[in-house]
Amino acid sequence: MTVRPGLTDAELNELFGAAWPDHRPTSFAPVLSRSLTWIAARRAGRLIGYVNLVGDGGAHAFVLSTTVHPDERRRGLGVRLVRAAADEARACGAEWLHVDYEPHLESFYGECGFRPTAAGLLRL
Repeated sequence: MTVRPGLTDAELNELFGAAWPDHRPTSFAPVLSRSLTWIAARRAGRLIGYVNLVGDGGAHAFVLSTTVHPDERRRGLGVRLVRAAADEARACGAEWLHVDYEPHLESFYGECGFRPTAAGLLRL
């Protein structure tokens, strides 16, 4: 795993396309330019995992876009990515790390150290 590696739109779109059926190719430059940091994993030069970390400039940081290539799932890579993001958030001065997830991912994020909390969501 590498913190803040150079990433291309092509390799991110390839990973997201494999992992998320509804993904449409996009430019990731605006996302990365606003991030605290990101962590990526490669195997044999191919991007196989990614997580983004954003923050409010203070005590709160947020895990976004945790993605592992389907061929690499169920081997602990996602947990290692999220834990690395937590370490980076702490190093950036964050005191709280937030994540939103769907119900079927509760055990995954529990393994990463998160506990469920009430939150609100508005689709725009």
